[in-house]
This record gives sequence, structure tokens and C-alpha cells, in this order.
Amino acid sequence: MIIISGCYSKGNQQQRQAAYMRNGLFNQGYLDEQFLQLEDLQDEVNPNFVEEVVKLFYTDSARFLRNIEVTLDKSPRDFDKLDNVMHQFKGSSSSIGAKKVKKECTQFQEYCKVGNLEGCIRTFQEVKQEHATLKRKLESYFQLARQAR
Repeated sequence: MIIISGCYSKGNQQQRQAAYMRNGLFNQGYLDEQFLQLEDLQDEVNPNFVEEVVKLFYTDSARFLRNIEVTLDKSPRDFDKLDNVMHQFKGSSSSIGAKKVKKECTQFQEYCKVGNLEGCIRTFQEVKQEHATLKRKLESYFQLARQAR
């Protein structure tokens, strides 16, 4: 019996860790197949393509979230405007495969359709939480993926 210890290079180990972390994002429902489609567009010429797209998403999404917050604070509430801004944010979230964020956006829109302010406020907190959680998880994944290259 031959025991081989330490035969994996540090880069190889980091590649496995990055793959495990990435798979976890799918298995835990944070990402969907749209993220895979973004990865298909990444190549040697632009090895950080997905990370750059995700960074743009987080830059743009801050504006959407601020608009929703401001609109929620105004009285009387403009549920049509809330629905419209959330629709735009949901589309942006879909473009990177942010599955849990998209799900919460859909729930928010349902509350807008029936004029349920409490539901909108509660669900908006969930949207922001899922948005922030995914950002942390993707930042960790991208950092590990860069180190593994």
C-alpha cells in the first residue's frame, strides 16, 4: 500500500476549494443557470469577466435599492413605482443568476400588486439581506478563485 501525502500543490488545493465554494452557491440556492452562462463567456483574454459583471451589478443595484427605500418612505405610497423599480432590480439580479434575490423581488412585487405596505417593508428587508449575503459569498469565491489561478 502506497500512501501519498502532500501531493497536491497549493494551487490545486485552492482550485478544489473554489470549486467546492462555487458548487455550494448553487446547492444552497444562491445562484442559478444564468451564472453558468456568464461563466461560459469568460476566457483567457478576460479571465475576470464574471467578477467584473458582478461588480457592475452591485454598483448599479445600490441605486435601485436607494430608489426603493426613498419611495417606501414617501407618503402616500406609490406601489406602481415600487413595483416598477423592483422589476428593474429583479431583471438586473436575474442577469447574474442571483436566484434568492430574484425570489424575494418577486414576493415584493406581489405585495405591491395588492398594496400591502407591511409586506413590502418586510420583504424589502429580505431583499437587502439576500443581496448582501450573496455579495459576501461571491466576494469570497472570487478571491479564492483568483488565488487558485
